Amino acid sequence: MTGARFPEAQSPGSHSSGSQSSLHRGNLDRVLHAVRMAGALTQAEIARSTGLSAATVSNIVRELKALDMVEVTPTSSGGRRARAVSLSRASGVVVGIDFGHRHLRVAIGDFAHRVLAEEHVPIDVDSSADEGFALADRLLGVLLDRAGVVRSEVTGVGLGVPGPIDIDTGALGSTTILPGWVGCHPREAMGERLGLPVLVDNDANLGALGELVWGAGVGCTEMAYLKVSGGVGAGLVIGGRLYRGPGGTAGEIGHITLDESGPVCRCGNRGCLETFTNASYLLDLLRGSHGTDLTIQRMIELARAGDAGCRRVVADAGRHVGVGVASLTNLLNPQRIILGGDLAGAGDLLIAPIVESVGRYAIPSASRRLSVVTGSLGERAEVLGAMAMVMSEMTPFAIERTSEPQIAGAAM
Repeated sequence: MTGARFPEAQSPGSHSSGSQSSLHRGNLDRVLHAVRMAGALTQAEIARSTGLSAATVSNIVRELKALDMVEVTPTSSGGRRARAVSLSRASGVVVGIDFGHRHLRVAIGDFAHRVLAEEHVPIDVDSSADEGFALADRLLGVLLDRAGVVRSEVTGVGLGVPGPIDIDTGALGSTTILPGWVGCHPREAMGERLGLPVLVDNDANLGALGELVWGAGVGCTEMAYLKVSGGVGAGLVIGGRLYRGPGGTAGEIGHITLDESGPVCRCGNRGCLETFTNASYLLDLLRGSHGTDLTIQRMIELARAGDAGCRRVVADAGRHVGVGVASLTNLLNPQRIILGGDLAGAGDLLIAPIVESVGRYAIPSASRRLSVVTGSLGERAEVLGAMAMVMSEMTPFAIERTSEPQIAGAAM
């Protein structure tokens, strides 16, 4: 049996029922994890991704189907008939909540990667954390009703916030772009309000996870997601997994120094990348010629239409971002850089100067293997990433309440 890997040269009868049960539970967990991270897989794909034999996978799928943990539906693979395996609704649902600079987005999905309900509303950047949490709670209630889901079916909630989370204290750091949130503990506050288990991470990390699972990062093992909006942050994927660092602040690319005599950043340093690429700075460059009502979205529209001033500002921002991308390229040698956030809407007008800077500052052996693309999920990347975080790190409740005797007694 390929995936079981029994120890060699064991004497007859040396395997206790406990070790058999433990081995079987481990194989079960491997199959369930592979399926819930992919949404749906054929049995052949499960065998390849887990290293288990086809016979073992077939037996486990049969057992899980009998327990109403998975659904098996006809499909095709490589022109041949196959069976797609996905987790059933009995496994529960997950919730994603994403707080941005100017928006709140909430989504409900199941472990088969189906989005059941989703909504977004504007928020005031100066609102307090408590006001934001209250709004999220109300919006979640509306979506649960819309999807026909009761709160007890929710396995967990993924919460995205626009700033670094201190991994030791759980507090939101001082570089958040929501000033009323500094020092709050979003995991505890949101969990207490909702009465549900909550996981929390910054928006760039969740954008990376969303694109890795559903979007432009599918199939990548080394990549970075750059969110360029009110600030600049990077979510890093190394070895196919999100990398947060020991303090939880990996990827704060917006605070690398470009000019020690430059503008003072909100982090307290001068000339950070973020000071040359944030929305306020870019729009201030154009307000003398384009008026005080200009927005980032309108700036991008004008740039795409050929406006020389707007194209120059976007290009300069791209060159600045490219310096940060070159540093990431030299350090991590990623396969792909995925751009998200407001400025990503500029497309090639932003990508071309980024690539130019990477070509100038990154070592050739790393840069020639790098592709720079815009994300495919747009503004949904972070909320989908929040759901993916729950799928990855929380066990569906139906599996938790499955009794050990049922698992131990199944066929191997």
